[in-house]
This record gives sequence, structure tokens and C-alpha cells, in this order.
Amino acid sequence: MMRVASCQLNSTDQRAENLATARTLLERSAELGADLAVLPEEVGYLGSDEATWPAPEPVDGELGTFFAQVAAGLRMWVLVGSFREVGPADGRAYNTSLLFDRAGKLVATYRKIHLYDVEIPGGVSSRESARHAPGDRPVVVDVEGVGVGLSICYDLRFPELYRALLDAGAQVLMVPAAFRTHTGKDHWEVLLRARAIENQCYVVAAGQIGQAGSINSYGRSMIVDPWGLVLTQAPDTTGVIIADIDSERLATIRAQLPSVANRRLTAGTSNPGGSGETATAS
Repeated sequence: MMRVASCQLNSTDQRAENLATARTLLERSAELGADLAVLPEEVGYLGSDEATWPAPEPVDGELGTFFAQVAAGLRMWVLVGSFREVGPADGRAYNTSLLFDRAGKLVATYRKIHLYDVEIPGGVSSRESARHAPGDRPVVVDVEGVGVGLSICYDLRFPELYRALLDAGAQVLMVPAAFRTHTGKDHWEVLLRARAIENQCYVVAAGQIGQAGSINSYGRSMIVDPWGLVLTQAPDTTGVIIADIDSERLATIRAQLPSVANRRLTAGTSNPGGSGETATAS
């Protein structure tokens, strides 16, 4: 059994206030007995005016050092949902998660693979690839015997990433996010529960909530079990939700409904019913 906490924030362009709130929520998570606490995407800074964004940092920069010290002080695993990491030579940053262990040691980094480039008239306009470079490596970490797969926000729409995490041993899928309200109200819960059901994994989603410049985040952070049941969901405010990861329940679900074990088509395989050619009706 592992207890996880999902921390919901309303980060803005006030970095010091954001970090202070994050620390308070992590302290609350520790008080509630969490072994692992998850913070949202862009926890240190969120705003629509790119001119005011802080410069990208290395993983051992000010923000990384801050959360390493908090994790060590609380003796708790901490997943920093994301921050702007120094990127490649083209000047773009990486959107990067940092995972610290109970001693404050950085044990994993994950760079967001799928970048949010969308244009929804009257809804959302974003071109994340203009300021961020994509990562190229799925990451699964052993957290005290539990396989934890990492992802960030828009990744949620790409089930092939979660299949790769599952195949690498994931039992719990982390989804720190700043999901926009326009899409979140219709898609957020549906996608989280789908990723849980199809991969027979727990899903821990930590979202931003509220306004940051012109960005309106949906919130509704939640923890979903491998059957697709929502164990807990955050109200529309800053706060912490808690649930227990039950490895025995996960094993039972995978044994009784072995959809993962029964897969026939995987990457690189042909149609199991024929020669690999596309069938046509006659």
C-alpha cells in the first residue's frame, strides 16, 4: 500500500507565492501520511505574457533545489509537475517533471513529449512548440516497489505513450497538468478514466485551477483506480486530495479481467487474423 497526494494549485506570475503555496500543500500531504505527492504542470510560474516568464533553469537550479530541500525535510517523495528546463541550442526550453525521493535526491526527469499546439476558434489558442522542445523518452520509475510512469498534461491524449509506460512496468500513471477549462469540462475525466481502464493502472492527476493571465485552468484533480473508478476528486479550489495505491487490488483486476495480457496487436505486429494486409469487404 502506498499513499499518494495530488496537490491542486492556482499558480500565477508570482513565483515566490506559487512556491510558498506548493510548500504548504506538500506539508499538508505529509501530515496526511502521503508517501508521494504530485504537483501540477508549471507549478512555479503560469501566465499568458511570455515576456515575463522566468528564464529556463537547469534541473539543479533554484526551483529544483527548493523542491529537493522540501522533499528531504518532509521525508516524502515529491513529483514536481513541470518547470521550464534549459533546452537545446535552438533556444527553446523543455517542459520537465522532476521526481525527488525521501532524501531529496533527484531520481528521474521526464520531458514532455507531446506539445500543445491547438487552435480552437473561440476557445483555446496555443503553440507550445514555439517555446518548448519535445522530449523523446518515456520514463518509468521504481518508487519503493511500485512502477510509476510519468507524463504531462497534453500527453494524456496519446494512449500509445501510456502503453509504452505499461510495457515498461508502470502500475501508477502520473498526470500533472494545466488543462484548459474549454476542453477540460468535456475531456479531462473521460481521458483519465480511459487511461486507467485500458492500462489497468492507477492514475494520479494534479491540475492547475483558476485564472493566470488569460489562461483559465480546469482543476478537478483526481485519483482513479485501475477499474476506472474515481477514488477522490478535488473541489474547485486550491488543496490536497489523498488516496491509497493498493497493489493487491491492481493485481486482482489484472488477473480477473486480463485485457492487458490478452492483447493481440502491439507495435510492429501485423493483423493476427491474416497476412498483415488490410482486409476489404466483399
